Amino acid sequence: MKDIANKVGVSTALVSYVLNGLEKEKRVGKEVVQKIHKAAKELKYKPNQIARSLRKGSTNTIGLIVADISNPFFGQLARVIEDEAAKSGYTVVFGSSDENSEKSAALIDTLLNRQVDGLIITPSEGSAEQIKSLMLGDIPVVLIDRYLPDISTNRVVLDNYMATYSAVNCFISKGYKKVNMVAYKSLLVHMQERIRGYREAMKDHGLANGVVVKEIRYNHAKSEMERAMKDLLTERKMDALLFATNALSISGLYAIRKHNIKVPEELAVIGFDGHEVFDFFEPPLTYIQQPLEEMGKESVKILLDQIKGSRKKVQIELTHRLVERASC
Repeated sequence: MKDIANKVGVSTALVSYVLNGLEKEKRVGKEVVQKIHKAAKELKYKPNQIARSLRKGSTNTIGLIVADISNPFFGQLARVIEDEAAKSGYTVVFGSSDENSEKSAALIDTLLNRQVDGLIITPSEGSAEQIKSLMLGDIPVVLIDRYLPDISTNRVVLDNYMATYSAVNCFISKGYKKVNMVAYKSLLVHMQERIRGYREAMKDHGLANGVVVKEIRYNHAKSEMERAMKDLLTERKMDALLFATNALSISGLYAIRKHNIKVPEELAVIGFDGHEVFDFFEPPLTYIQQPLEEMGKESVKILLDQIKGSRKKVQIELTHRLVERASC
């Protein structure tokens, strides 16, 4: 700024007013404004964002930690969050926890060291102490997609119980009774609620004895999915199959195709979340749709309110939609 001031022949304060967009407020002449911008361009002036952030006490960045950014569900959700944050002048820094609490802790530390103003987190199993620590440190945080039942936090989640309950109802209304489910082996509440919704729906239809849940470990998903699907498809004790997540749905569809199972003649299928693959599968897949747009927008709104000083806890449960197509 001193160099620009010397070149134009004005004070550094005047240069600061102009470069910070305060020329009208300070009644700086149009000609002087043009000279200052021209000199700034010639001298390749770039504002020091770190210094500016320290002065403002804000970096206008938020951290986003999801399970896996390569998963289409989280990728689409991240895009909504990024676009929504940009409307308020915020930049989003992303990270994937890979459902690993140690990696999640490292990401939180990294983002806090970068002075993010707040965090949107998809919590992994074993991350409860991390979230408690953020709350004790008075750091704005919103949990998305899932929550920790023992901690009262801001959160935006799906009605997971009702989502799978309605999927089972759909199967049964069309005459299917031997409904099986493939889910992740996890203590996280969103997965437990999806399994509970399936079990309760089966029970309410008098089919409790037919409950079968194949649980897949996240870090061994490929090998265990192949084994689980082989068991389910070769036993042929089911006439309908429900997948608990987007990634499981896609893996399961490949296995169904590999075993030449005719859908829905031999097996009815319902997946979770929309995906382009579902459109190319023949017949098109019935699936439980999460309101991604609303989920992302609400999480950003809540977080920005927290950053601005709100202390109100906001806990939103959004409603699923069952998109019925030919696979069921």
